[in-house]
Amino acid sequence: MKELIYNRKLIKKVVPSLKTKNIIVVHGARQAGKSFLMKYIIDHYLQKNYFYMDLENLEYLELCNKGPEAVYQFLVGKGLNTDKKIILLIDEIQYLKNPSNFLKLFHDHYENVKLIVSGSSSFDIKRKFKESLVGRTINFELFPLDFEEFLEFKEKKYVLKQENPEEINNELISLFEEYTSSGGYPKIVLEKNEENKKLMLSQIISTYIKKDIRDLGNIRDIESFNRLVMILASQSGNLLNSEELSNTLGIDQKTIKEWLFLLEATYIIKLVKPYHKNVRSELTKNPKIFFIDTGLMHLLHLKNLPKTMLGNSLENSIFSELLKNNAELNFWRTTNKQEIDFIIQDEKITAVEVKLNFQQSIPSSLSFFKEKYKSRNFIVALYGKKDKSFKKYPWEMMCELKS
Repeated sequence: MKELIYNRKLIKKVVPSLKTKNIIVVHGARQAGKSFLMKYIIDHYLQKNYFYMDLENLEYLELCNKGPEAVYQFLVGKGLNTDKKIILLIDEIQYLKNPSNFLKLFHDHYENVKLIVSGSSSFDIKRKFKESLVGRTINFELFPLDFEEFLEFKEKKYVLKQENPEEINNELISLFEEYTSSGGYPKIVLEKNEENKKLMLSQIISTYIKKDIRDLGNIRDIESFNRLVMILASQSGNLLNSEELSNTLGIDQKTIKEWLFLLEATYIIKLVKPYHKNVRSELTKNPKIFFIDTGLMHLLHLKNLPKTMLGNSLENSIFSELLKNNAELNFWRTTNKQEIDFIIQDEKITAVEVKLNFQQSIPSSLSFFKEKYKSRNFIVALYGKKDKSFKKYPWEMMCELKS
């Protein structure tokens, strides 16, 4: 029986680039679904004259490390038609000794070969991708599932709108609780047994530490690195203080910053910077720390998947939704202790405050920010009566932001 491969939103962005000469590069976290995205492209957009390689297979890795000519001759030997365009898909490209040179030579000397490659990290971890690739690549980021994709993978048929009947919203609340608890890694979403979900999340963490950190990050003090990751999971949604982390772990701040960079580059965390127009009054310089996947965050922090919604879990989940839908995010905090969870900058400025329950009154910080910056405001919550247009369930907010 053929394995079912679900569509991802990113496909719509990638497909137009199939007709270009540029190398398509898909970055993303381990287990986020990059291999399945490639297989979806193969099944739906490539009839023939393609070849797929996973560089976790040592035979393919050794072949690619010999250079483009060796790979090209291999493709010829496999019977691919060199008189027509050949599509070469390479998974886990970061394992190559010199991916920049390999891709540059392929792009410049084998015009009949179109490359689609993926990697489990931002390639500049080891500065393997050089400026020589500028103008030759089109880059995409694949994150774990957003809530809309989560519903599709669960085969739940809903039309998400700005205003739903309350009965529909009640069903969506339950599903959003599940989504927030266990996160958006595709295999986790498809797994029905909770103990298996926890086991699979543990394996993602273990594989990440063993492969990405040892191999790509060249970190030898794994114990201290593990402690840092668990501390960060407990502080998700809070201001990051590298000096405090340095004192807690007994590690110099330079190393802490290097490890934070590595965690960002491998799609585990994201540092959100403060928004400011008035430097004197909006003085906070430290970023906020968020985890890209809430399931991973919960297992690292709680060693379990929570049964009830937690305030910082909801905030982290909203952050993740916004990030996955390409929002340019900041937060806002003043010297007078006024604070807003998220500031979104696109055609207009949007202020988003996240609460577990819908509030009767508008927070003064939202009113102040709206008056000062002419923003549109949202209060996003999951429980209680919603009776004002600016009060939104998470899916309603995403619909309105896209409209």
